[in-house]
Amino acid sequence: MTQDPVTPEAAGDESAAFAVPPRSSAHGGGPVHGLGPEWRRDDDGLLFREAARVILLDEDDRVLLIRGHDVDQPDRSWWFTVGGGIDDGEDALSAAVREVREETGIVLDPEAVVGPVFTRSAIFDFFAEHCRQDEILYLARVPASAFDSADRAGWTDLELDVIDELRWWSLDDLDRVDIEVFPDGLVDLVRGLLPTWDGHTRHLGLVRE
Repeated sequence: MTQDPVTPEAAGDESAAFAVPPRSSAHGGGPVHGLGPEWRRDDDGLLFREAARVILLDEDDRVLLIRGHDVDQPDRSWWFTVGGGIDDGEDALSAAVREVREETGIVLDPEAVVGPVFTRSAIFDFFAEHCRQDEILYLARVPASAFDSADRAGWTDLELDVIDELRWWSLDDLDRVDIEVFPDGLVDLVRGLLPTWDGHTRHLGLVRE
């Protein structure tokens, strides 16, 4: 990964990012609360949650990703899949569909969501906390026209603070960005799902990010 990431200005085509405008002074700026209620302190001292994520592909096998940053490390940003925490009493598929709607405005038919295609666990630092997240990843296809702007209406206050942009990525372009992409090796993982998923859930293990 040696090439600079494509910026919205440089892309200049339908695959360009949809940059998220900065919060106005009316929001007060900066973080307004800690991590959400779905996070709980586990026996190992880490904040823990279960999460559902979706690898969203369009008709050209481009993947819709989010770029975000940590408020404690504003110079570091990374691309990651759409999704988030599973609420109490919610199943993983319902959480995946809800998170896609809230973060992108795309309404998925649960019966059209494939998987889980992957599971994984990740340990990372975020929001001045040591965190562990167990993830269930699904796959869904939507037309590129299903996402045409970043609608922030369904975002939490934390998401408003840390999400910078959303965009469609071709796998070739994504393979050349020089910032982190999560899950690690996402390009190869997606290529392994093409042209169709083989029906086997792959367990990616525990990673430290």
